Amino acid sequence: MSGSLPGKCLTTAMGILPHTAVEPALELALKLDIPFWPQLPRFSFYEDMYVQVSEHFPGIIVDQEKLRIQLDMEKFYGELPDYVEKMEERSYLELSPKYSVALDAFLERDLSSYPVIRGQSIGPVSFGLKITDRELKPIIYNDEVRDLLFDFIARKLNAQYGQLKEKNDNAFVWLDEPGLEILFGSFTGYSSHRAKEDYRNFLKGVNGPKGVHLCGNPDWSFLLDLELDILSVDIFGWGHIFTRYHQEVISFMERGGIISWGIVPTLTEEIDAQTADGLVQRLESLWLYLEKQGAGREMIYDRAWLAPARCCLINADGNASVEKAFSLLKDISLRLREKWN
Repeated sequence: MSGSLPGKCLTTAMGILPHTAVEPALELALKLDIPFWPQLPRFSFYEDMYVQVSEHFPGIIVDQEKLRIQLDMEKFYGELPDYVEKMEERSYLELSPKYSVALDAFLERDLSSYPVIRGQSIGPVSFGLKITDRELKPIIYNDEVRDLLFDFIARKLNAQYGQLKEKNDNAFVWLDEPGLEILFGSFTGYSSHRAKEDYRNFLKGVNGPKGVHLCGNPDWSFLLDLELDILSVDIFGWGHIFTRYHQEVISFMERGGIISWGIVPTLTEEIDAQTADGLVQRLESLWLYLEKQGAGREMIYDRAWLAPARCCLINADGNASVEKAFSLLKDISLRLREKWN
């Protein structure tokens, strides 16, 4: 953890957008302080974040008709030698246009003036819990597959990071890890202790600043103790719980970690009920609580990014609510910069 990333209420957002066309989604992402290439699952099944990262993973079967992705073990062993032969080649691990319609378009832009740029990928825990073999067993419980999975996703992250860093030296790729919310239970054959050690070792193989995003309520003590540079949290939903880990949160910021405070809701009924003033007050109440627990006011602001609380594909109004959330986000950032700077 270097602490070199700028904070001060810069804005970013989750990669998944509800748009069905590349340009409007890309233009929206580029309006933020920390832009990203959009993931567009309504455009193509290959834009689904689980499908996206699976390109060239041995044994994977993508079924577009049934909208399903699965691992075939016989195919896994058959394709493994070819993967091992090519896994050192960055171009082999980069996302192809079939698996990401927006990445190349993003990289074609002049991104040099942004303070930071970002990519994203599903993480190994979430992928391993979601994807099953033919017997419907999550692949994270298969020892042989799991070892390859952690290494594979680290390589995919590093390939993407290499592409982004060529466009802006302050680049990083964060991990979407919804699976971390449910991992640390009593699962047969893969203990919580082993899972945590695997994750620590996995992060050691990831190049550049390391970030994790999730919308749930996981083991915050574990996440805040990891060697992460960025932790992105659904503060609108879970801020009252997250900040109760005040000692761990303060230590994380003192080590130079950035907290991306996901304060703006994206569901239509939620965002229609909010105002910029109300959301600023809601976030400031959490910051003032941390200040009372010993966090320096300057440090809270200096180590803060702002974001929507989560992505959203279920609104009936298409792109409208998400675009409203982005606009509200920028308004809130401006207000907080004026007040806390």
